[in-house]
Amino acid sequence: MLDTATKKRIDDCRDILVGKLPDPKAQIEQITIGLIYKFMDDMDKEAVELGGTTKFFSGDFEKYSWDSLFDTKVTATEMLSLYAKAIESMVKNPNIPQLFRDIFNNAYLPYRDPETLKLFLKTIGKFEYTHSEKLGDAFEYLLSVMGSQGDAGQFRTPRHIIDFMVAIVDPSKTDTILDPACGTAGFLISAFKHIKEKTKKA
Repeated sequence: MLDTATKKRIDDCRDILVGKLPDPKAQIEQITIGLIYKFMDDMDKEAVELGGTTKFFSGDFEKYSWDSLFDTKVTATEMLSLYAKAIESMVKNPNIPQLFRDIFNNAYLPYRDPETLKLFLKTIGKFEYTHSEKLGDAFEYLLSVMGSQGDAGQFRTPRHIIDFMVAIVDPSKTDTILDPACGTAGFLISAFKHIKEKTKKA
C-alpha cells in the first residue's frame, strides 16, 4: 500500500522537475530512471552489509554509485555530468538484468541545470527500498498520476514500465487480472506473456 511519505516524495520530484520538464510523461520517465538507479544502489549496499559485494555499481560502473554522486568533493556541475553519463551508459552494464536494461535503453538527461538535478537526486535519495513492493507502490502511484494528467485521462504507458510493473507484481495463471482502463491492453498483454513464460519454466 502506498504510504504518504512515498507519495509526497514523488510529488516533490514532479514539482522540482516541472519547471524544466512540463510534460508529465517526461517527468515520470526521469523519476523512473532515478528510482531504479537508487534501487540498484540500495541493493548493492544491502549485499555488502550481508557480507557480499556490489553487483550493479562495480567495475567500470563503480564511479557512478550513489555515494560517488554525492561525494562532498563533487560539485553540482560535476554531479550532472556524472549522472548524465551514468544513465546513458547504464544500458551497457553487464551486471544489470534485462528488465533494468530496458529502463535505461535510450535514457538521457533532458535538461542541464545542475541545481535542479541536485535537488531532484536529493529527493530520490530519500527513497529506501529494502524490497520490491515499495518500488511497486511508487510506480503504481506514478502511473495513476500519468493517467490523470493525459488528454482526457489517456496515456500510453511506456512499454518498459509496463513490463517492469508486471515483473514486480509477478502474476500467475491462477490470478484474476483486471485493468478497467486498459486502452490498448498493454498491461494485459504483458501479463499474459509473463504468465506464459513463467508456466513454460515451471
